[in-house]
Amino acid sequence: MSTEQRSALPDPRVGTSPAALDLPTDFLWGAATSAYQIEGAAALDGRTASIWDTFSHTPGAIENNDHGDVACDHYHRMPEDVALLHELGLDAYRFSLSWPRVQPGGRGPANAKGLDFYDRLVDELLGRGIAPWATLYHWDLPQELEDAGGWSARDTAYRLADFAELAAGRLGDRVRHWITLNEPFCSAVLGYHLGCHAPGRTHFPSAVRAVHHLLLGHGLAAQRIRAAASRHARVGITFNPSQVYAAGTEPADLAAAHQADGMGRRLYLDPVLLGRYPTDVTEELDRRGAPLPVRGGDLGVIAQPLDFLGVNYYFSDTIAAGDTKEPRRVPRTDLPLTAMPWEIHPQGMTDLLVGIHRDYPAPPIYVTENGAAFDDSTCDTDAEGRLQDTRRTAYLADHLAAVARARAQGVDVRGYFAWSLMDNFEWAYGYGKRFGIVHVDFATQQRRLKHSALWLSRTARATRAR
Repeated sequence: MSTEQRSALPDPRVGTSPAALDLPTDFLWGAATSAYQIEGAAALDGRTASIWDTFSHTPGAIENNDHGDVACDHYHRMPEDVALLHELGLDAYRFSLSWPRVQPGGRGPANAKGLDFYDRLVDELLGRGIAPWATLYHWDLPQELEDAGGWSARDTAYRLADFAELAAGRLGDRVRHWITLNEPFCSAVLGYHLGCHAPGRTHFPSAVRAVHHLLLGHGLAAQRIRAAASRHARVGITFNPSQVYAAGTEPADLAAAHQADGMGRRLYLDPVLLGRYPTDVTEELDRRGAPLPVRGGDLGVIAQPLDFLGVNYYFSDTIAAGDTKEPRRVPRTDLPLTAMPWEIHPQGMTDLLVGIHRDYPAPPIYVTENGAAFDDSTCDTDAEGRLQDTRRTAYLADHLAAVARARAQGVDVRGYFAWSLMDNFEWAYGYGKRFGIVHVDFATQQRRLKHSALWLSRTARATRAR
């Protein structure tokens, strides 16, 4: 079955009823974005370059040579975008703070105009009855810090702590929920090992050092947020741990799956939730000449108590042993694909959440990202011009049902943020991949609700009214 055929499979679950989702009345409903993907205004009001500004302006790094200079122009259209959240009746909005907008260069005092923007955003949200959820670091490292070594340098962890103090000191009287890092796996592995994300480096030992320094930065930032914000601050971190399945029952496949789970899940969750790195993973890294640069006291800092854990989920991985004894991903031909193309596997989300609940003393969990890119150009429109994105609607319905199944098995999942509020700059894919529940015409910046947004709104309202 070809990719095109698998992507085009009809989905019979489009009509999933809100009443069929067994979620509590106080379940949190939200949507998420990140600064570089939507804000634009790249050189306005004192903002300096991030690694994504540099990377996206590197010829050939991004599909169609797209960049985030304008993106969704959210910097100028923020009240309009908050009004959309209010219209949809969502409880919360997860956004990120642009580090080079708040602290140009990554050192020194705050940029007043940069913090003023987030001040206005938070007030606009609260005025509409929407809870602000602030992500401190969503990949936009100031370029000056990258020039000094980036996340492979230990000093960057301390710079993140300074940034956290500036942000929480200004916004912490109104922002209750703080996420220190978004997906450190992507920052380290995609940015420093595979080179497909900023800063585009391809050096495995640097990526391993980045893993540790990101987690150290998380712990230091958590301490600063709690010191600078009000006593009501709730601090968490967001991971995108892969749900790994062995391709077969042979010992080699089981060992390969365990190894992949170690590099994609346990390497991150173990130090944060258990206060130690997994021994089999550290031994593997030592064997590959890339030891973790742990110093005395680091693990205590990393294992700061968490008020919640953020989990992002898009797909699962089926792993087999490779010819070189390295894990090998095996595509599943029985699953439809998104436009990325990623396999659509809601049960993987249930299994991931249940596995975290089983393996860790985890705090309450929030799904901080989940969504799908599809080719919306093939969608019909209704009489009001709204896109009838039935496949995205079905995707959201199926994955929220997966959350409900996890809750039924005892997992304390308290909320869900759809990725994303609006179509945006999708990193290395540029503007060609659309995840939004709101359509954005990037030429005119016109916003249009999609049917997935209307479904999410109706489901949230129906759940609350139960």
